[in-house]
Amino acid sequence: MQRLMIAASALIPAFMLFAAPASAQSAEEKVNQLIIYGDDACPPSTGNEITVCARKGESERYRIPENLRESTSPQNDAWTNRVLAYETVGSNGTMSCSPVGAGGMTGCVGKMIDTAYAERKQDPNIRFSQLIADERAKRLATIDTDAAETQARVEQLEREYAAKQRAQQDPDGERADAPKPASN
Repeated sequence: MQRLMIAASALIPAFMLFAAPASAQSAEEKVNQLIIYGDDACPPSTGNEITVCARKGESERYRIPENLRESTSPQNDAWTNRVLAYETVGSNGTMSCSPVGAGGMTGCVGKMIDTAYAERKQDPNIRFSQLIADERAKRLATIDTDAAETQARVEQLEREYAAKQRAQQDPDGERADAPKPASN
């Protein structure tokens, strides 16, 4: 458990390097990542939610996900792997990723990088980071046209309001609903 906490604490700065700049993400923006199968439609993005979909074949719909198909049970482990596991027993010190010994934490980053590459090899066709970046670019492309439309609507409403104000006043600058003085 302690190794897991050390690995997680070392992983956070590594993920921060790959995070999008704060200016590109808003605080209210949500990302919905879905895996869809066959010819299913991807739900559209709405408001402050970006929806990205990764498509898999119809034959994968009801199957156990690939990363769960193989058992990690010790009974199913090959003898070669069991023998190799004994090589790391008592391993501590520099580049060992252990809390024991001087420089034990130095191997943790390498171990996390190896794990990340292994996970990436499992399903190289799904790259949510690229899908999210594409969806953001699509949204940013419409900002100028949306802003121009909003500005035009605001200007039209201002003109209508000004015309209404002028219509309520008579040419002398008095209000139309105010009683006029009687002439003798």
